[in-house]
Amino acid sequence: MRTGVIVVGAGPVGLLLAGELRLGGAQVTVYDKLTAPSGESRALGFNRRAAETLDQRGLLPRLGEFRWGPMGHFGGVRFDLGMLDEDQSGVLGLSQARTEAALAGWLADLGVPVRRGYELTDLRETPSGVVVTLDGPQGVAEDTADYVVGCDGPQSTVRRLAGIDAPGWEPTRGMYTAEITGVKLRPRPIGERLPGGNMVVCTPLGGEGRYRVVVHDTSLPPRPDPNALTFKEVADAWQRLTGESIHSAQPQWLWACGNSAALATSYRRGRVFLAGDAAHEIPPLAAWGLSAGLQDAANLGWKLAATLKGWAPADLLDTYHAERHPVGQQLIRNAQAAAKIYLGDADMDPIRSVLAELLEHKDTAEHVAGIVSGLGIRYDMGPGDHPLLGKRMPPDHELPDGTRIASLLHSGRGVLINQSANGWSDRIDVVTANPGLGLDAVLIRPDGYVAWTAPGSSIGLSDALSRWFGARDRVGALQ
Repeated sequence: MRTGVIVVGAGPVGLLLAGELRLGGAQVTVYDKLTAPSGESRALGFNRRAAETLDQRGLLPRLGEFRWGPMGHFGGVRFDLGMLDEDQSGVLGLSQARTEAALAGWLADLGVPVRRGYELTDLRETPSGVVVTLDGPQGVAEDTADYVVGCDGPQSTVRRLAGIDAPGWEPTRGMYTAEITGVKLRPRPIGERLPGGNMVVCTPLGGEGRYRVVVHDTSLPPRPDPNALTFKEVADAWQRLTGESIHSAQPQWLWACGNSAALATSYRRGRVFLAGDAAHEIPPLAAWGLSAGLQDAANLGWKLAATLKGWAPADLLDTYHAERHPVGQQLIRNAQAAAKIYLGDADMDPIRSVLAELLEHKDTAEHVAGIVSGLGIRYDMGPGDHPLLGKRMPPDHELPDGTRIASLLHSGRGVLINQSANGWSDRIDVVTANPGLGLDAVLIRPDGYVAWTAPGSSIGLSDALSRWFGARDRVGALQ
C-alpha cells in the first residue's frame, strides 16, 4: 500500500489534519491504536481561533449546540470580553467526544479512511517516502507514504521513532478527573480554590446529574498512574476537599495526570511531522492544548497537500515549524504562568488582585484575550504596516453582497479579493468585491491568514503569490 500522507492518531487534531489534506487533493490514511473512540472528553470546548478554524471549513453546524463564553479569564482571574472591539469568546460545554464525532463524519463524507486498532511500532524513512510498521487486527502490516504526521499525543511514538527530542518540565503536582452521573453538585466551572493550594472543578455537562469533576489536591503524587486510578480514590479526594460525597455516582471514565510540560525541539524531521500534543504537551488548562493543536493542523494541512500536488514553493513546508514552534513556546510559557496563578495558594492573592486591576483596562484585556483566544497570533508575511497583515482575516466579516469571509474558505483554497490572479487560478479563488477593513485588495491563505494587503504590504502581489502559492503557471499567465 502507498498513500500521500499517513496520520497517526484519530483525535481531533489528526482528524482535522486529514480533512485539510484531503481538501487540498492529497490521499491520506489515518491510523489509531484504539479500536473505537475512547469517549473521554478531557477538553470541554476550545478557543475562538480554533472555532474560527472549523468555521472556515463549514464544520461548526456539525457540532450541534454549544455555548460561547461571555467572560474571559487568565489563570482564573476573570475579565469582561464585552469591552473588546472584537468578539473573542470561546466555545464552552462541548465535549471532545462530540468534536471527534463531528470530524469523523466529515472525513467519512470526504472518503478518508480511518483505520482503528493499528498501533505504530516502527517507521523508517527512505529517499522517496516513509515506511511504517503497524500491529493491527490481522497482525503485523506495513504501509508507505510520502509523509507521516504524528498526532498521537504527549507520549508520541512517532516523535520517539523519528528521534525528535522534547525537553520538558517535570511534574510537581497531580490531578484526578472523572465524568460522573447520578448525583447533584454545585457547579464550579472555572474552579473553586481551597486552602493549601488545592482546588476542585465541577462542570455540568447538559444532562441532569452529569458532571465532569477535577481534583487538584497537593497531596496527590505528581505523576499518578492513570491505569491504576479507581473511582473510590477520586471520590475520597473530592470528599476530603469539599466535604461532599460523590461515592454513589456512576463514573463514565477516569483520568489521572500530572502538570508536566514539554516542547518538541523541531516540528519536522525530514518527511515526519508533529502536531498537537505530540509537538507541545501542557497540563490541562482551558483546552489550550487542543486549541493549539487544531491550529497546527490548519497550518500544516494545506502546505503538505500543496507539496504533494507539486505547486508548493521549495521552502513552504519549512514555514510550518517556523510559524508554529514559536506559538508552542508561547503556549508553554502562558500555560505555566496561568497555572501558577490558577493553582497557587493564598500567597498568590496579591498577584491576582494586581492582574484583575490591570484587566479592567481595555488595552491589557485585549492583549491577554489575544493570548487566550488565539486571535493575537501573527505570522511573518513580509514587510508592511496594515494591522491585518500576518493576522487572521476576520471570518465573520462580510463583503458588500453579504458573503462571509469564512464561507470563501470552505474549499480549502487561497482567496484573492479585488485583484487578478492570472497564472495562479488553479490554486486561488478570485473574488471581485470591495473587501473593506481599510483594504483595496487582500490575499488570504487557506488557513485564513492574511498574506498580502493593498495598501499595506511592501512587496508586490506577484511576489506574495509566488511566496505562498508557488511559481506562476505558464499557461495561465498567457490567458
